[in-house]
Amino acid sequence: MSALDAYLARPWVKHYDPGVAADVAVPDRSVSQVFDEATERFRDRTALVFSGRKISFAELRDQVDRLATAFAALGLRKGDRVALYLLNSPQFVIAYFAALKAGGVVTAISPVYTSHEVRFQLEDSGARILVCQDMLHEKVEKSGVRVEQVILTGVGEYLPALAQAVGRSFLGKVFRSLAIPEAPPAAPGTLSFQELLARHPPHPPAVAIDPGADLAALPYTGGTTGNPKGVMLTHRNLVALRSFADEVMGLDEGKETLLAFLPYFHIYGQVVVMFSAIASGQTQVLFTTPDLDAILEAVEDWQATVFWGVPTLYETLKEHEKTTRVNWRRLKLIGCGADTLHQSTATGWQARTGTGIREGYGLTESTAASHLNPRQGSRPGSFGLPFPGLDAAIAEPDGTTFLPVGEVGELLMCGPNIMRGYWNRPEETEGSFLHEGGRTWLRTGDLVRMDQDGFFHYVDRRKDLIKYKGYSVFAKDVEDVLYTHPHVKAAGVIGVPDPAVGAIIKAVVVLQPEARGKLSEDEVKAFCAERLAHYKVPKIVEFRGELPKTDVGKVSRRELRDEHQGGGRP
Repeated sequence: MSALDAYLARPWVKHYDPGVAADVAVPDRSVSQVFDEATERFRDRTALVFSGRKISFAELRDQVDRLATAFAALGLRKGDRVALYLLNSPQFVIAYFAALKAGGVVTAISPVYTSHEVRFQLEDSGARILVCQDMLHEKVEKSGVRVEQVILTGVGEYLPALAQAVGRSFLGKVFRSLAIPEAPPAAPGTLSFQELLARHPPHPPAVAIDPGADLAALPYTGGTTGNPKGVMLTHRNLVALRSFADEVMGLDEGKETLLAFLPYFHIYGQVVVMFSAIASGQTQVLFTTPDLDAILEAVEDWQATVFWGVPTLYETLKEHEKTTRVNWRRLKLIGCGADTLHQSTATGWQARTGTGIREGYGLTESTAASHLNPRQGSRPGSFGLPFPGLDAAIAEPDGTTFLPVGEVGELLMCGPNIMRGYWNRPEETEGSFLHEGGRTWLRTGDLVRMDQDGFFHYVDRRKDLIKYKGYSVFAKDVEDVLYTHPHVKAAGVIGVPDPAVGAIIKAVVVLQPEARGKLSEDEVKAFCAERLAHYKVPKIVEFRGELPKTDVGKVSRRELRDEHQGGGRP
């Protein structure tokens, strides 16, 4: 058996939970068709809860159809891009599905982007329509970019009537904490979200969609190397991911409630949370910002059954004083993605709550997800098994040779949830795929290994590999050791270029509050020296009060490297 054949045999299938199929047929449906079927089937069930305001699936359908009609009246045509510059809110959900129903392609922008970043995404995507939070519009104006149609909306529009004054006061504090200005008066030349809904009937013109060819979403990567890239995801990509996830999650349609605090602009929140919840008839309790106390209260108040988070959230919650007020054992699924779940975090969470975390893995290019640990038999240190219907393999980075099971190499994936390519970047698209064995494989850029049972284990990003005197040092290996120190709260490890040795290992460490000023750099190095080979021990240790993070709470090694190279911090 060749190395490739060993992966194509899908050894992971035998470790699927009972009842999980080895393959899943992807329905020949557009996202809009899935939305229509779900909103009809669950029409009387609550789809969204926003600050106590309940919106049924039937009401959501009506609002989506009205806005889709408005989009068509504004001249939106099949394939046109619609940008959403919104916090998690009913408007995001409404605008997202309305744009797709009108034949548009959604590109969502991070609310914390600077005006420069906003300009880049609007110009690169060629968005014709922008649906924008009124409090964010100032950044659009400062960017200098001109969009044909700008639709403004305020978060308070969907608050319960009696709570609007209080809600606006609270949200004002939230926006100020994010350095977002207060809502200005209606800008000249802009349209009102609510007026469009009131003015147009819920009868959008039918648009013929080819699920496998037509784009649904154009999310942008984080720009870890150069400018962000638009990832072209088709309707089939989204529907396939939803079908795969439904098969392995073990949830009941029309009976679950989840907390939607992961940002919808990010592919994780957009597909795993928002779209999957709508398609499965789940109730989403929306949060504009991840306030920990409010989230913990909502788990109990709304009897949530599904909880999706990121590793930094679980690291914080395992120490949070109110975490034990929640009956976590009642939840059906506690999932984690977007970054590596350190074993110390998983162990601490288990000890504190009596429950495990189902770790998964995915990329924007794989429509958010591709792997998840089973309900029964989750393997510590593994990000799980490939979804049914997905092929995964390990190959030499940048090469064409598939590696034997157990060896570390680049993760490759092939399946109907894999992107079509990068927007307007044909050379980068070609470079991201390997055509081998009669299949087209996505090169993920992640170094992983697969064990004999088909569980995949994350090693590191290729670009985070540190070369010290010819030795290969994975940043994650060093971070894993640092996280086991009782006084270390968070850590990020990078390589600092040095002509004599290649790169020196630098650890940036955040200490627990009670240890600050009491633990020395030498003590951290000594701790590592007892647990790591000599060439893996950090030569530089820097203490900080916090680490730079991405929009979904992942420690940003890129920013740590940029700070060092730019001289912003030592």
